[in-house]
Amino acid sequence: MMKTYETCFFDLDGTIVDSSLGITNAVIYSLKKFGIEPPDRKELYAFIGPPLRDSYAEYYGFDEEKCRKAILYYREYYQDQGIYENQVYEGLESTLKALKERGKKLVVATSKPEVFAKRILEYYHLADYFDYVAGMEIGGGRATKVEVIEYALRACKIENRSAVIMVGDRMHDVTGAKLAGIDCIGVLYGFGSREELEHAGASHIVETPQDILKIV
Repeated sequence: MMKTYETCFFDLDGTIVDSSLGITNAVIYSLKKFGIEPPDRKELYAFIGPPLRDSYAEYYGFDEEKCRKAILYYREYYQDQGIYENQVYEGLESTLKALKERGKKLVVATSKPEVFAKRILEYYHLADYFDYVAGMEIGGGRATKVEVIEYALRACKIENRSAVIMVGDRMHDVTGAKLAGIDCIGVLYGFGSREELEHAGASHIVETPQDILKIV
């Protein structure tokens, strides 16, 4: 028997929007500030989803101070240009519409700064589908996915976690959901592979936005 979910948390980058152009352009801009010649753009797709600090540290060996500077450079580009270099995934809006028609509560839970997430949703006319938008604090607070999810659960006054499911494209979404005690749908149309999502322990894996409706 299928579980009944009342609330659906959505990741933003790689789940609601294809943000690859804006994010990679911002990373390229930041790396050049350090005199680093950026690799092929596709190699920078690893930056999409995880907290930026983790990616600069993991892929470029930046220490805490360098990570802080890199994020400032990244945002220098992103807040004016990169934020609008996105594309809403085909079929995503109709899926949100169908979920709302089913009476589901929809929440964004993203590692992107909350202020940027809200601007993106407004820009693409998707804000009205969501009851709440939870993201990272601009100063670096709520730096992990589980912190964002826990914050969203508190803000929405959700007590029954078994009726909540997270939708995301990377292992960080899955592990964050598991740590918070909620189920997770891994989506393959974003930037994570089936292997990554299976290894992280996704409750379900789907190929298209429309497939989410088979579960929620």
